[in-house]
Amino acid sequence: MLLSEILRIKGNTLYTTTPEGSALDAVRVMTDNDIGSLVVMDHGRLAGMLTFREVLAAIASHGGALGAMQVSEIYERDPLTAAPGLDVMELRGRMLERHARYVPVLDGATLLGVVSFHDVAKAVYEEQSFENRMLKSYIGDTPDVSVR
Repeated sequence: MLLSEILRIKGNTLYTTTPEGSALDAVRVMTDNDIGSLVVMDHGRLAGMLTFREVLAAIASHGGALGAMQVSEIYERDPLTAAPGLDVMELRGRMLERHARYVPVLDGATLLGVVSFHDVAKAVYEEQSFENRMLKSYIGDTPDVSVR
């Protein structure tokens, strides 16, 4: 399965912020929409990712509060990215290597969407379940050739 197929199923809703945005406002958007990340866009281009990991690290290092902190102070500037033609199994390995939970999908410089580790796990599960059912069906349809 390709990433483009996951994006087609997920839809094209994107949640973004800017580096100049308030970190607290970004957290509100994430909690209000039950999402774990925001794409950080700077002048129409991907600048990085803000996830709850960075937010929690900022809170821990600033005495438990975000205060007037800006997104630019805490976001990840070099996130793992992927092309829409990448196979899901390949992406799964890359995500595990980089401990990435969210991956922006780019077609050149154009942001197409974000896939989460949950999206990848679900796609792999569904693909393997389908293959399993097909194999069981194939095995069940073969005649019994036991020796008498």
